[in-house]
Amino acid sequence: MVRPMLTPQERERGRRLGALLREARGARSMVEVAAAAGVPVETLRKIESGRVPTPAFFTVVALAGALSLDLAALVTEVELAAAEELDAASA
Repeated sequence: MVRPMLTPQERERGRRLGALLREARGARSMVEVAAAAGVPVETLRKIESGRVPTPAFFTVVALAGALSLDLAALVTEVELAAAEELDAASA
């Protein structure tokens, strides 16, 4: 099965998700947060760096829980920030 190409908006949402997770992690180490979420450290590293722009839903849920983030608020912020970035880029 061939995966379709990601749109610029999907890539921007992934970049923004990674930035928000990194910001929420604060001084905590990747190892600490990944262990609390039950995901591999490399997965967290890839999400934070934007190399995995569309992580699995349950991975995002686990990371949000480990970082005490409200999932609905996280989604809203990712969508709004990504839309603003794309608007600024196309202006």
